[in-house]
Amino acid sequence: MRRVLSLSTLYPNSAKPRFGTFVARSLEALAARADWDVTVINPIGIPPIPFGAYRELAQAAINGLENGVSVHRPTFPLIPKFGGRFNPALIARAVLPLARSLHAQQPFDVLDAQFFYPDGPAIARIAEELDLPFSIKARGADIHYWGATGFGNTAMRKASQEAAGLLSVCEALAQDMAVIGLPREKVSIHYTGLDRDRFRPLDHTGLRARLGEELRIAIADDEKLLVTVGALIPRKGQGLVIKAIADMPRTRLLLVGKGEDEDTLRSLANSAGDGLSDRVHFLGLLDHDLLPVVLSASDAMVLPSASEGLANAWVEALACGTPLVITNAGGAREVVTSRDAGLIVERDSDAIATGIKDLLADPPDRAATTAMAARFDWKVNGAALAEYYERLITK
Repeated sequence: MRRVLSLSTLYPNSAKPRFGTFVARSLEALAARADWDVTVINPIGIPPIPFGAYRELAQAAINGLENGVSVHRPTFPLIPKFGGRFNPALIARAVLPLARSLHAQQPFDVLDAQFFYPDGPAIARIAEELDLPFSIKARGADIHYWGATGFGNTAMRKASQEAAGLLSVCEALAQDMAVIGLPREKVSIHYTGLDRDRFRPLDHTGLRARLGEELRIAIADDEKLLVTVGALIPRKGQGLVIKAIADMPRTRLLLVGKGEDEDTLRSLANSAGDGLSDRVHFLGLLDHDLLPVVLSASDAMVLPSASEGLANAWVEALACGTPLVITNAGGAREVVTSRDAGLIVERDSDAIATGIKDLLADPPDRAATTAMAARFDWKVNGAALAEYYERLITK
């Protein structure tokens, strides 16, 4: 049996159970195979004096066996908002003794980082100490945000040169990696997976009535229902969707997610007049069993991101038979390959409004939309990851 040690700051814990669930599902799919043993180190940054949400995070720094994966959660000192350049070194210093001990107990074959920064430079330091090959995966914000900083770019380029291989969630992001100086020849594409038991088309008979009861929202049969799934941050563009539906009186918008932009978005909905605030609903973080109900009940999923890798929300919506109105961000054109998957529009409210109206006036067959997500599967994802790691080990 092969053994991988994966370092991931992006991983769910008891304080943030929805944080990085796609990382957990991928590694769990690998661990479910008979030929791989998976250990995760999920370092959690805690300020010298834990305050607010950091108190809960500190309490979540516990180890355990989770869905077949052995998870360790050491803490490292964090300076919120200002400590970005120091995080790789601080993580490596906190993690190395644990990694060295685990490796001594039962040697690993390969090391892995599931986010390019700060995880990538940190795993490079650990790999040097343990004399093991390592891989780094790019997901989107790590490349577009940290890759644009001087210190981040320098550290990422150095780590990428030392890595045995690199992963990207889509071809478009791989091209973005090359633009910031990362070696494209090392990059393999590793698409996301999908929980097919959970994300599937649900029966529309009575679905909106059920959803209305769950959310305490009266949804009329003749109303159009739109959903936007993603963190409430400017990059996701929820404000553009709110503006786009201002002149669509029989249209409701469900916003799934939390984030720093929530107050601004509420103010925008309240200031638009014409009862818009009554048609824009902030649902927060939904239970994963309710999200497929919301997606299946909706006429379209609208997400005008400024940048992405390949958003899991795109794939989950398609799997529920819900077409997309999205911008040309990241791997959008690798997902929306025909009108059955939806439309790609410019990132402004008028273009988004036109796209929504066009899609609602002539919606694709829901079965055809569902078929557009057929190639995304966690078992396929896990098998591809196993094959990729095996290549690194046998180089």
